[in-house]
Amino acid sequence: MKTYRAALIGCSRMGAFIDNEVAHNRAYSHAAGYEACDRTDLIACSDLREDVLARTGERYGVPKARQYTDYRALINIEKPDIVSVATQPEQRAEIAVYAAEQGAKAIYAEKAMAASMADADAMVDACERNGVFFNLGTNRRWDPGYDQMKAVIDSGRIGQLKSLIIHQTGSLFNSASHSFDLLMRLNSDHPAAWVQAHLSQGADAIAGHILKADPVGHGIIQFKNGVTAYALNSGRGLEVEAVGDAGTVTSLQNGEDWQVREVVARDHRGRNVLGWGEFPKVEQESSTVRLIEDLVHALDTGEPTRCGVRLARANQELIFAFVESHHKGGARVDLPLKDCPYRMARDFAPRQPKFERE
Repeated sequence: MKTYRAALIGCSRMGAFIDNEVAHNRAYSHAAGYEACDRTDLIACSDLREDVLARTGERYGVPKARQYTDYRALINIEKPDIVSVATQPEQRAEIAVYAAEQGAKAIYAEKAMAASMADADAMVDACERNGVFFNLGTNRRWDPGYDQMKAVIDSGRIGQLKSLIIHQTGSLFNSASHSFDLLMRLNSDHPAAWVQAHLSQGADAIAGHILKADPVGHGIIQFKNGVTAYALNSGRGLEVEAVGDAGTVTSLQNGEDWQVREVVARDHRGRNVLGWGEFPKVEQESSTVRLIEDLVHALDTGEPTRCGVRLARANQELIFAFVESHHKGGARVDLPLKDCPYRMARDFAPRQPKFERE
């Protein structure tokens, strides 16, 4: 079977070294994912910092000749099948569009998708015109535990899905991109009809239409199929609950534990009595490797990926809809957005990755 040639652009934390910060030994960074996947070979890398490039090459066996400070040169010379874009959102669209236009067959982009809706639209256009497969790095979409949670919902064990509650939204681009994608996934990616939101922190860093920081927000997402999602910052950490008309299924402690409550009896008035049910067994696997395997499957078969470029755009749209709702005094904002003017443009130095495990 064909081995696909991958290149990494942006060699910082999620690109290459976040594995040194996590407790488990499952591949987490882009580079570790390509190393662990037997269908991919990481053949080149790019970063503006030569010391980071050197450490990436040392760790993942990328020779000096294939370490680039200019991502365009990497793409033009190496002609990779898969391009990982693990930069910050402000640079992501330019790189992804160039990769798509210059022959890349698949793109693995970190979240959030981009820094503006205009950038997201440019990425959609470039990928669709050039037939490029796309996945967004919202890892819980490929996590086996959340797959089982969705299977419980889809099985009908909790009845018809009515609402979703997530207890950690956090900053919109860095954290809520994960939360929003998980809400979308659990609701079978039905489109959103409207949002109503408030920015609890960071709104004072929005100057006109420029976001000089990644704001923290919470609010309501109403999906077109009637499901209502509540995106909160309750202090409970990343926990999510799906509520049906005949039970609930809950992820606790960032997917470390799971609970099902389902109908076990009827009371004297015929109302449901809920009791504890059994959650399916979860076989732990690397969500990053599964994301990459999803790209490989698409390249092998031509079938769509689990988080194609249109779904990534829908995630991005929720972020900017939260911003717009806040700036309209918490008013309901209908989707799709029209002529969204906002752009994130922060001024900060890149964080130095941790080259050694703590």
